[in-house]
Amino acid sequence: MAARAPVWGSRLAHRSIQVSSLQWTSRKPGQRHVLGSLQAAHAPYSSKSVGSDDGPVKLAFDLHKPEKPVADDKTRPILVLHGLFGSKKNNRSISKVLARDLGRSIYALDMRNHGDSPHVARHDYEVMADDVANFIKEHGLTDPSIIGHSMGAKTAMVLALKSPDMVRDIIPVDNAPIDAALLSNFGTYVRGMKYVDLCRVKRQAEADKILQSYEPSLTIRHFLMGNLHRVKVPDDDPSPEAGKTILQFRIPLGTLGKALDVLGDFPYKDTNAVRFEKPALFVRGTKSHYVPDEALPIIGQFFPRFEAVDIEAGHWVISENPEAFRQAVVRFLTPRDD
Repeated sequence: MAARAPVWGSRLAHRSIQVSSLQWTSRKPGQRHVLGSLQAAHAPYSSKSVGSDDGPVKLAFDLHKPEKPVADDKTRPILVLHGLFGSKKNNRSISKVLARDLGRSIYALDMRNHGDSPHVARHDYEVMADDVANFIKEHGLTDPSIIGHSMGAKTAMVLALKSPDMVRDIIPVDNAPIDAALLSNFGTYVRGMKYVDLCRVKRQAEADKILQSYEPSLTIRHFLMGNLHRVKVPDDDPSPEAGKTILQFRIPLGTLGKALDVLGDFPYKDTNAVRFEKPALFVRGTKSHYVPDEALPIIGQFFPRFEAVDIEAGHWVISENPEAFRQAVVRFLTPRDD
């Protein structure tokens, strides 16, 4: 790893380390940032169970165990939280690699209303953080690290601020503790997926053809189509598809579509009210707008021990540049004296 000498700036003291396309920035111990001007932030035939809005839901998960564990499955594990429209299977590859490199068990979770987890009408960061807290308690996990991308990043932040004793450290990927509207693309994706459901397609190629009108990127269309599954239309359905198998999206598009505005917000506004005094690594995509430089002072208020690393990628950091992301996470999570 080729390192540059530390450089301390007048406004935002930091040091930089270059690792290929990776740029590292860390806070100077004890330094406080000044708060800036930026504000702190229909699958009709789905068989998915519906959870209760009154409490946390049980999250589906995949457990990736290391060949040479440094501890048992429940001690210092790593939880990986996906973003909007994602699922635990999106994090399968990175989870296996991190389990190998760090010797720690990795729990890749399905957030509520995603993957194999229950569908619930309420979808915001407070309840998603409660879901993860309940998962930690339910499985008897101690001292976990939390990695979260996008929606999962803000969930990790809220959990850390709400229950700091429950978490060892966090790695929010391409999101910040601020109010910032989601890209308009997300609303477009919801409309496109709803139209696919309406058309009752039988092949993925048909779904892809429809989605081309909503998203030009094949990579993103494949990501969205990862939520398709086969369902049987009831025999008594009045449509020509009665008794046939069709493709539908397993995620509750109506619920998620209504939640888009809330998902752009951050529930904590007062930077003096809550604080996470443990290590935090904020990963930014250099081609993404979600964590602007203006957000760094606010991050420093909520997370005074934060470090930041820039990776050459857009918003989908983990899939676009997995090696640089792996390096950053391994470096940060390698045992250290806290």
